[in-house]
Amino acid sequence: MADYCFESRLWVARSRPEVFAFLAAAENLPALTPSWLRLRLVTPVPIRMNAGAVVDYRIRWLGLPLGVRMFVREYDAPFRFLDVQLRGPCARWEHRHRFLEEAGGTRVEDRIVYRLPVGPLGRLAHALIVGRQLDWIWRHRTAVIAERFGPVQVVPA
Repeated sequence: MADYCFESRLWVARSRPEVFAFLAAAENLPALTPSWLRLRLVTPVPIRMNAGAVVDYRIRWLGLPLGVRMFVREYDAPFRFLDVQLRGPCARWEHRHRFLEEAGGTRVEDRIVYRLPVGPLGRLAHALIVGRQLDWIWRHRTAVIAERFGPVQVVPA
């Protein structure tokens, strides 16, 4: 089965602790996710984020209701955290978030390594749907961050 890698780099004109606090708060996940996924937190809020935290939520993907359980494997505020999917639609999902002070603001780096289930059908779904949807999700996320913090800059790889 093929692993895919999605990377994003964004510069935000705000302090690292402020940007980290917003992006690390699981309560903000519904706002950071496009409405067509209908993300709804199941874990009661407030959610204490730390290494070992578990966050449950529900989404609708192509009309199918799916439960997702994420585990925070690493948490080092305000520098980085890593969440991994324990249960959900992907055979593998690891999302590393890094926050670096840069040019009077914060560089936000995201790296997602994921694998879809069902072998060749998963690869076809990635080519036709999932790869594009991840791009759409990140465009929405970038717009939400810009709305909250002011203009942002996408940083080339």
